Amino acid sequence: MDELSPVIEKIEGGEELDFDDGMLLMSSKNLSLIGALANHVRKKTVGDRVMFVSNCHINYTNVCSSKCKFCAYFREEGQKGGFTLTIDEVLEKAENASKMGATELHIVGSLNPKLPFDYYEELLARLHEKYPSMSLKAYTAVEIAYLAETTGMIVREVLIRLKKAGLTGLPGGGGEIFNEETRKKVCPDKISGERWLEVMETAHGLGIKSNATMLYGHIETPGDIIDHILRIRETQKKTHGFQAFIPLKFHPDNTELQKNGIVRFGPTGFDDLRIIAVSRLLLNGYVNNIKTYWVMAGEKMAQIALHYGANDIDGTVMEERITHAAGGATPEYMPKERLIHLIRNAGRIPVERTTNYEVVKVY
Repeated sequence: MDELSPVIEKIEGGEELDFDDGMLLMSSKNLSLIGALANHVRKKTVGDRVMFVSNCHINYTNVCSSKCKFCAYFREEGQKGGFTLTIDEVLEKAENASKMGATELHIVGSLNPKLPFDYYEELLARLHEKYPSMSLKAYTAVEIAYLAETTGMIVREVLIRLKKAGLTGLPGGGGEIFNEETRKKVCPDKISGERWLEVMETAHGLGIKSNATMLYGHIETPGDIIDHILRIRETQKKTHGFQAFIPLKFHPDNTELQKNGIVRFGPTGFDDLRIIAVSRLLLNGYVNNIKTYWVMAGEKMAQIALHYGANDIDGTVMEERITHAAGGATPEYMPKERLIHLIRNAGRIPVERTTNYEVVKVY
């Protein structure tokens, strides 16, 4: 009898998997079977369509007071390489993205103590005025909590004002890993996992949808991973506001975790595929879009992940900086034609989507 028989029985019976099932999947070395299960569930739920979006990443600042140990992107105020874009500079990037056909701007930065709330509000208002049909997916739950803390407003008030200015959704960043003990070791000055989920719950209650992420391959345990995914699932049962789940692969280069010898290597290909598959199996029926983020996974691994439960490959991205600061070797931009080629070549149907997963075009 296969060690995964109890999990297979539950999947066949349409039952929800629990923590123990997740741990069983994390301990098994039978990757091909785990992948086949996830692929089966994926096909049954979302079919053979693979989604992508024409999007542009705009990182407005890298000056940050959080200084997470897994991050190679941040700089301190006045440090070489530190930057903060003016609103006009952001608009210039948006103009270039618009000309290249982007329908979504993915705007994230850092916790920059010098930036007033007006900056965040005006940035959205001016973008929305100039590009009314563009999705403005901006500011992670961490940035939102920081704005609440520094302005004295409650999170709900911050979100209402930003939504009024033009915010259409929240990216999923800052989730990292929820287990408090592990989180304190890798990002001691960041909000807790509980607080991250609270911000998302508030956003969802206001009709602001979001994504959810998890950073893996640093010092977390298999239990931390399962706990994280299940907490996303529990929140989703309440709010139905998460549109996609994105496991993010840790890149160690230039980070404090690597410099201090705590983490020498990032996750392996085996880890990457197992995490995608386990995410599909635990979240299926709740968060049905499982994203393989090609910027972190690499083009080839992203293709294979489409056979391990993933059904979304992110998008054209245009100018990603955060992963590349940590040694990411993928291109900073993926032309739409290349994305379509990668998806087709993996035996799937490429579908361009909006931020909210409405179909723009089936290729």
